[in-house]
Amino acid sequence: MLAAFALAADAAACTATSAAHPRWTLASDGGVAWLVTPCGERFYSVGINGLDGGSPVRRRTAYHWARFFPDFASWLTTTRARAAGWGFNTASAGSLPPHVLRMPEIPNLALGQTATFHWVDPFAPAAERRMRAWAHRLVAPYRADRYRIGYFTDNEVGWWNGALFNFFAQQPATNQTKQRLIALLREHYGGDWARFQHDFVPPAGVGSFDGLLAETADHPRLRPGGAGIQVVRRWTGLVAERYYRLVHAALRAADPDAVNFGDRLPIYYDPAAVRAMAPWVDAIATNYNVDSPDGWIAPYYFEGLHQLSGGKPVLVTEWFFAAAENRTGNRNNGHLMTVATQAERARGAAAAAEGFARQPAVVGSHWFQYYDHPRGGRQDGEDYDFGLVDVNDRPYEGLVAALARTNGHLAVVHRDSADGPRPRFSGAWTMPRADIDPRDRSLGEWPKDTALVPSLATPAGEVPFGDLLLAWNGEGLALGLVAMDYYDPHLLAYGDEFPRGEAFRVDWGVDAGAGPRRLSLSIIPPKVFPKKSAPQMRAELCYDEHGRCDPVPGAVAVYFGSDQPRITVEATVPWRALGVAGPPPRPLRMQLAATAFHRSRWMSWNGLPPDEAMKDAAGWRDVARRD
Repeated sequence: MLAAFALAADAAACTATSAAHPRWTLASDGGVAWLVTPCGERFYSVGINGLDGGSPVRRRTAYHWARFFPDFASWLTTTRARAAGWGFNTASAGSLPPHVLRMPEIPNLALGQTATFHWVDPFAPAAERRMRAWAHRLVAPYRADRYRIGYFTDNEVGWWNGALFNFFAQQPATNQTKQRLIALLREHYGGDWARFQHDFVPPAGVGSFDGLLAETADHPRLRPGGAGIQVVRRWTGLVAERYYRLVHAALRAADPDAVNFGDRLPIYYDPAAVRAMAPWVDAIATNYNVDSPDGWIAPYYFEGLHQLSGGKPVLVTEWFFAAAENRTGNRNNGHLMTVATQAERARGAAAAAEGFARQPAVVGSHWFQYYDHPRGGRQDGEDYDFGLVDVNDRPYEGLVAALARTNGHLAVVHRDSADGPRPRFSGAWTMPRADIDPRDRSLGEWPKDTALVPSLATPAGEVPFGDLLLAWNGEGLALGLVAMDYYDPHLLAYGDEFPRGEAFRVDWGVDAGAGPRRLSLSIIPPKVFPKKSAPQMRAELCYDEHGRCDPVPGAVAVYFGSDQPRITVEATVPWRALGVAGPPPRPLRMQLAATAFHRSRWMSWNGLPPDEAMKDAAGWRDVARRD
């Protein structure tokens, strides 16, 4: 059976109350991952965040059950019937307890936060004691509940590598985590201060590792051109491994039957943190911002998780669509997926739900959230039309109808997915024709499944950190990028002008028949980040010859906006900038490579480091055009 556990109407069927044991598990069937209920049924989790009845504090501007129902029992009956009718079978983070909702649920324990693990002293022995003690307290309401699938240990920890390095570098010498950081620096540089200074600019007046241990007013910064980012990445992995190992032990002791989903990655993941996580979680939880208004999902994200974790199942724990057209009056005031109309919202959401189900490793997807943000936004300022219902409890009819049609067959879609490698370049890929407008800040017009550049290769141990798109038309070529990389504004030492060699960068070689042209597309962060919004980076497209960055006549490059650590950009280059009057009759020759901030990692079309990949045009690929 598929996912009948929560809603079984047959008295003879196995249900939550009749199951012999409360243990949920995970399984793989033909390369497709599943949750398995206590009744032994395969279960694809289709969830809703925030099934909690709302808040009475803001009266008529926020959702609260008492405004619409005579009693809580009436709200609960209606809400459960709605969820079932719309094809949802799971309550997710921020919901009422499972014994109230009487549907499968994954609570968020906020274990690391409550046990003060993060941003205090993770390597202190007391951190482990606190983690174990709080785990027992936090799971107590759920431990024997057959509707309890497992737990999210925290929400959106992030593992921001620069922030972790900077913060602990400024702690007192008595902080055991800082001691561990300085020990790592000594080991990485063999105790050689001069080698350390080649990669880092130390704080003023600090001239030794002992001095770094004592320093609390400032922290070392990356030296432009150095390789210090690699030890910063190692530090991220060490702190993450400490967290996941401790929460694993604490949860196993407190509730050994529960599935451990980890900490709900925040629409981004750090590779070192995922490697550290993999041995200690049962499945990987990740929130996700859909990449295109038509519901398309960039393949690199889930392929990377699969590769880094050794094939762990994945649960999409928060995804969403918002629309400018909404009944609550939400402003949709940031970078998260927003479309113009409710009709577009319904179409995109239904397509994305199917897209998640077609991922063999994904065991479910959870919508964020049941109701809209309050009119005027949450206390933290976020203000989005995320709801299945508005703040007056009126369902968005088009959205819930589209999801009801889709949700009902997601388990079958998932069953029919196949676990296999991403298609590799075989010489048959051709570049599609498409009219791309980079100024619309949308990937909607791209024929993404055919424009997706295949076979981006990485060094051993790394995974692709983005997807590239290519298309052509009578005017020229178009390049699209969907990627992720975290940039910390306090990690790099530089003056007023950002060093281009430290930027996130795409190298693009094109020979249209008039000789090779080497282009670079760089993402340049601002010197000062705004305090109350994400940074507005800019895209810079250049001819990259002889170490110069010269303008490309007629080219357009647009960074989509404040979505770091997700990076989305489009660029168009006219044929005349490539030395020809129009589309050439023969295949083009091309090369592509991408480099992350501070040269922390790279990927390229031919598997060579970017400088080598671009150097010899004889090694570029032949790319035919498709009409």
